Amino acid sequence: MQIGKTIRNERIFNRNTGRTIIVPLDHGVSVGPIKGIENMRDTVTGIVEGGANAVLMHKGVVPCGHRAKGRDIGLIVHLSASTSLSPHPNAKTLVCSVEEAIRLGADAVSTHVNLGDETESRMLEDLGRITHSAASWGMPMLAMIYARGPKIKNEFDPEVVAHCARVGMELGADVVKVPYTGDKDSFAAVCGGCAVPVVIAGGPKTKTTREFLTMIRDSLDAGGKGLSVGRNIFQDRDPKKLLQAVNLIVHANGSVDEAMVLLGDRA
Repeated sequence: MQIGKTIRNERIFNRNTGRTIIVPLDHGVSVGPIKGIENMRDTVTGIVEGGANAVLMHKGVVPCGHRAKGRDIGLIVHLSASTSLSPHPNAKTLVCSVEEAIRLGADAVSTHVNLGDETESRMLEDLGRITHSAASWGMPMLAMIYARGPKIKNEFDPEVVAHCARVGMELGADVVKVPYTGDKDSFAAVCGGCAVPVVIAGGPKTKTTREFLTMIRDSLDAGGKGLSVGRNIFQDRDPKKLLQAVNLIVHANGSVDEAMVLLGDRA
């Protein structure tokens, strides 16, 4: 790995644990200014104080999330987008380049591909182009790969998720983000078939905090390298406290019960 990419990668991953806690804040493009991301600077401050390793956002809100003091945090600039208002919301389009992300101070870039969509071929072409550009600049690249389209019956099917992870790795991503498959054994197979770090997505907000923390603990035990989770964190009643509990699990290798004790009175 190029030394520049190594240095940037260590701004995203904890160099001692080899794991990461990423909080995506790119939802404003897809669904609007939902609860938790109305004031980006306040949101980022809470995420930093909770101990996350990186935030992920679109280029236009990078200045809104920048804080001139306090602990630093890794910055991942997201390069693709679509909106829930579109008749084709799963068709992601490139809206930023690696070079723009560099000028914004990014430590990594990311892009989103939905396998099975009618526009899959274009998204894969974009992914290949971005991984090439990112490699040229020594920029770590995270690929969010989901299965969403007419032929997809269950996007959490272990074989489907394993296919998603493998596509990201084979097309040059340094990190792959996929849904959790629901159990440790099947997710271990996903990680075993992917030669780069795999992190889990959060998906819809979970019913309980314990359910969320258990998903994280189980994914790590299966070989995952962390999480890239938005709504389950920034829409929590106390994101800072929740992130401290997540940190206990991800970077201190703590148990779900220990994390729940830290959180106090919640299920």
